[in-house]
Amino acid sequence: MLDDVERTKRLVAFKKSLEAKLEELDGELKANREMLETVNAILLEKGFKHPEMPKETATSVSVEKSEGKAEEVMRPAVSSLSSASASESAVTLSTSGGEFLGDLYVAGDSLRVVPAKDKLFNVNTPPFKHFLVERVLTKMQERDGELVRSGELSPERIFCFDVFRDGDVILEITVKNVDSERLRELKSSIRWTLEKMYEKMTGKS
Repeated sequence: MLDDVERTKRLVAFKKSLEAKLEELDGELKANREMLETVNAILLEKGFKHPEMPKETATSVSVEKSEGKAEEVMRPAVSSLSSASASESAVTLSTSGGEFLGDLYVAGDSLRVVPAKDKLFNVNTPPFKHFLVERVLTKMQERDGELVRSGELSPERIFCFDVFRDGDVILEITVKNVDSERLRELKSSIRWTLEKMYEKMTGKS
């Protein structure tokens, strides 16, 4: 049998080998984390950006930060701003009193909203930014971002949207990769938002 001294020596040697192994694993883990951060950064550049609000139809401007929910980003704006095409179905958006607010066009998994031109809806009029942009659209985009990161959704299927504007006046809102459940929620949220904005603009709230 091994005496206590020999047993202690072997335990010390085993301890050192374990420490060396742990150090090696820690280094490997750190390297993998760095690679993951790099991949996430690349994916963010390609599709995980927060909503963008171009300032004019030919140029773009950032979304204003509010409580850390929206991130400043830039991208050229190209808006369709046309009536419904043959592949689109149109839905009229109106207030509960019948006041025309705009049209919502749906084609496959995409939708776009063209507000009534005579209303001049301003992006700074509540509850456009705080409710529609941050609590509805951005949250949907963030949920899809989490699904992509977990491998449950491909990057090209992530929910995304743009708000096209002339100065502060909203010209069109476009949304892509919308499923049927979200379509119902978006129709309701967009109509409600425009109605509340109209009430603010006309002093009826």
